[in-house]
Amino acid sequence: MIPVKICGITNLEDAQAAVRSGASALGFIFYDKSPRYIPMETACQIATEIQGQVPLVGVFVDETLDYVHGVAEEIGLNFIQLHGNESPAYCQEIHFPIIKVFRVSSDFNAGIIKSYNVHAFLFDTYKKDKFGGTGEVLNWDKISNLQIDTPIILSGGLSIENIEDAIDAVCPSAVDVNSGVESKPGKKNEKKMISLFKILKNTQSATNPFEIPVIQRDSYDI
Repeated sequence: MIPVKICGITNLEDAQAAVRSGASALGFIFYDKSPRYIPMETACQIATEIQGQVPLVGVFVDETLDYVHGVAEEIGLNFIQLHGNESPAYCQEIHFPIIKVFRVSSDFNAGIIKSYNVHAFLFDTYKKDKFGGTGEVLNWDKISNLQIDTPIILSGGLSIENIEDAIDAVCPSAVDVNSGVESKPGKKNEKKMISLFKILKNTQSATNPFEIPVIQRDSYDI
């Protein structure tokens, strides 16, 4: 099955349900303007309960390096997802594997990704002043012919209704699902998650970008 990150986890019940359903990774959003924002204390409690079951991804938007590293080390994150306007130089200062997000607009220039040396790229829908979780589907044609070796994670309005078509169009290494398996912003729906994983059970991927590197932190130290 293609690796699936369930993002926007805000409580232990949803985290456990996502793991039971088959999630390959869980995402915590540390952007306080998001309806799926999670305080560090809550994320720590969840991580304590599920640590070792699935990798944990911290989502940040234009934060200071000290804040990102502090949260990551306190919680025990495995990956850092950068969802803002972080530069290639900023990414080189992060001591964890990076998933760099690009929001795909109508005039998206894919050439920008060549400047980034990161663990994986994630493509999401562009909406002004909205850093993800919009529920709107991106234009898959914009990224369907990328010739890169870096793993691609597809996001942007993925749901039970469209995820098979999205995978067929883009052929990503993994998918990231958030609003498509929710009852409301910040609250996951276990029935939707179970249905999603049933749909995906026969899908495949050559690479799992959520597989934790054997040498993790040291290899990203400066």
